[in-house]
Amino acid sequence: MLINKQLSNRALGLLLGASIAIGAGLSGAAFADDVSKTKGHEIAARSDRSDTGFVSSEVEAVMTLINKRGRKSTRELSFKTLERESEDVGDKGLTIFATPRDVKGTALLSHAKILAPDDQWLYLPALKRVKRISSANKSGPFVGSEFAFEDFTSTELNKYSYDYKGEDTLDGMKVDIIERFPLYKNSGYTRQISYIDQDVFQVRKIDFYDRKNSLLKTLTLSDQREYEGGVWRAHMLTMVNHITGKSTTLAYSDYKFKTGLADKDFVKGILKRIR
Repeated sequence: MLINKQLSNRALGLLLGASIAIGAGLSGAAFADDVSKTKGHEIAARSDRSDTGFVSSEVEAVMTLINKRGRKSTRELSFKTLERESEDVGDKGLTIFATPRDVKGTALLSHAKILAPDDQWLYLPALKRVKRISSANKSGPFVGSEFAFEDFTSTELNKYSYDYKGEDTLDGMKVDIIERFPLYKNSGYTRQISYIDQDVFQVRKIDFYDRKNSLLKTLTLSDQREYEGGVWRAHMLTMVNHITGKSTTLAYSDYKFKTGLADKDFVKGILKRIR
């Protein structure tokens, strides 16, 4: 009986020791996970701050669609943006196509939300109709490009959760790698991996993973320029679709900020008045 008791006590001691070790390991892993999430959010927030304070902006751009054989077609368009600072809503945006003739007057109005689906309306001049884009269709291609409808709304900081993945070198720049996860259920992406440079804190590349968690697209942001007030903008965006082999570029002209835009310039009724 004494031997059995001694063996039982020894076994109990080993079991308790193992439990403590496992518990410590789990606590350490949880702590590391929390640190990673906090650091990821901090780096994303620092990058986000370099995009704020512009009040409103207007810019023209040339969109180039490139099919898998390299054939190109171009479109001219403009963007208007009204900055909004709120816990529930984000920026308002208006995209208007000027050329070619078959898409001239096509316009997309976007009201960004934080966790709720963004409000978006598409105006098709051929039909003289304003169509609301449902939350289930925001992952679809925008006017035949490799950009989705949800890519054309403001990327608000609190739309995502974040995880710090480490650092690397990209095109000679030191970058932080941040994995971000959309917090609203109808996103067409399960996750995105962004590369943020450590010098001026600009996003240089984003990998988009589809609902099957497969790499779908990669967005490269280049020709970064700083404007008055420390506001940064990329002037060349290149979106490559790894599934179709197609790509779309957006080449921006110089931005104009604090242009006097107001809420009245971003109401649904304005879409039918666009010429």
